[in-house]
Amino acid sequence: MTPMVAIVGRPNVGKSTLFNRILGERRAIVEDIPGVTRDRNYAEVTRFDRPFTLIDTGGFEPVSEDRLLVQMREQSQLAIEEADVILFVMDGREGVTPSDHEVISMLRRVDKPVLYIVNKIDGEKQEEAVVEFYETGAEQLFPLSAEHGRGIHDLMDHLLAFLPAAASEKEAEGETRLAIIGRPNVGKSSLVNRLLGKERVVANPVAGTTRDSIDSVFSYNKKRYVLIDTAGIRRKGKVSQKLEKFSVVQALKAMDRAHVVLAVVDASQGVSEQDLTIAGYAFEKGRAVVLVVNKWDLVEKDNTTMGTFVKDLRYRFKFLGDVPILFVSALSGQRVAKIMDEVETVATEFNRKIPTSTLNKVLQDAVEAHQPSMYRGKRLKFFYMAQTKVRPPTFVVFVNKAEGVHFSYRRYLTNKIREAFGFTGVPLRVQYRDRERSG
Repeated sequence: MTPMVAIVGRPNVGKSTLFNRILGERRAIVEDIPGVTRDRNYAEVTRFDRPFTLIDTGGFEPVSEDRLLVQMREQSQLAIEEADVILFVMDGREGVTPSDHEVISMLRRVDKPVLYIVNKIDGEKQEEAVVEFYETGAEQLFPLSAEHGRGIHDLMDHLLAFLPAAASEKEAEGETRLAIIGRPNVGKSSLVNRLLGKERVVANPVAGTTRDSIDSVFSYNKKRYVLIDTAGIRRKGKVSQKLEKFSVVQALKAMDRAHVVLAVVDASQGVSEQDLTIAGYAFEKGRAVVLVVNKWDLVEKDNTTMGTFVKDLRYRFKFLGDVPILFVSALSGQRVAKIMDEVETVATEFNRKIPTSTLNKVLQDAVEAHQPSMYRGKRLKFFYMAQTKVRPPTFVVFVNKAEGVHFSYRRYLTNKIREAFGFTGVPLRVQYRDRERSG
C-alpha cells in the first residue's frame, strides 16, 4: 500500500501551491497522452526515500459563496478519513480564523499524525506572526513559504518519519489480483456479487491490507484470483457520498495492489470526466485494464448503438489503447460471464516475457522501415532492446543518444512492439538508455 497524505485547510491558504512544491518537477506522467484530465488533485510522489500519494483537497467541487464553509468541511472530513498523515495549512498573514478552528476540532478527534503548517512566511519579518498560531494547541508548528520553498525540507523530514512502513505483502504464485473501479453508482456492488456468485468456487473472505476493503479469493479455469472489493466502498457515513471525486482515492488504494482493473462505466449516464480521471490513474500505475460498460439493458438500442458507443469510448479513452470493451448488465447478468475470459486474457498478456532475440528482430525491422530523424547532425544508432520486467511489460532500448529519440519515434517503436506481440489491454513501458562505452 502506498501511504496517503492529505493537504487540508480553508480556501486560499496555499494548499495547491504546497501540493506543487512537494510534488516538485514530477508533473503528470501522461501529459503527452491525449484524453487524460489535466486537473490533478492526486499525485504519486516518488522523489523522496518513501513514496506516497498526495491529495489536494482544493478544487474538488465548484465553490460558491454560500456553500464555502460547508464544502470546506466536507472536503476536510473526507480527506481526514482516508489519509495516513494530514497536512493542515493555515495562512500566516491572516492569523487563526474560526474556519481554522472548525477543522482543528475535527483533527483532534482522529488518531492520525497531523502536521500544523503556517504558510506564507516568506522571511524573518513574518516569523513573529507564527507565535499566535500556538493558540491552536499544536505542539509543533511548521512555518514555511510554499511559494518560495522556505521551510519545505524541515516539513518533509518530519512527514517522511510519520509515513507507515511499506507493508510486506506476500503474493501467491500465479495469483491475479483484480480491482473493480469506477464512480459511485455505476454498479460495482452488483458486479462484485455477480462475479462472486454460486457459479464460482469462493473461499472465506479474508481481510485485505487496505482499510475498509475485503479481499475475496476465487478460482476460474483452475486459476487463483483475488477480488479487491472496492464496491461502495464501505462508506463511513453519508458525508462520503457527497463529494464524488473522492471515489478516486478508493480507486487508487485498490489499484496499488491490483494487477488487472475493471474500469466500470454507466451506459445510461455516458462517460464523465471522472471516469477518464480514474481510468487515467490505472494507466499511470501500469495496470492491465478491461473497460466494462454496465447497465447496457437501460439503453435504447438499434443496429448502430453499440458500434457508435464503442467508437466514442475509443476516442474518449484513447490513452488506454485497444483495451477490451464489454457491454454488460450486472443486474440481469447479461454478458457478465464474459468478463473473466477477458480478465484471463489480459492477465496472461500482463505477464508475457518476449525473448531478446525476437525483440531485436522487431527493432531492426522497425528501424530499417523508418529511420529516426537526425539528432545534432548525426544519425541515431539503435543497438538492442531487452525486456526487463513484466506487470507491466517493460522494455529498455539501448541507443547512442537516448535524449535524441523524439517522442513521435518512441510512439512508433511502441506501436511496432504492439503490432508484433499484441499485449491487449496492457500498458507498455519502453525506456531509452545510452549504451555504456567499453574501455
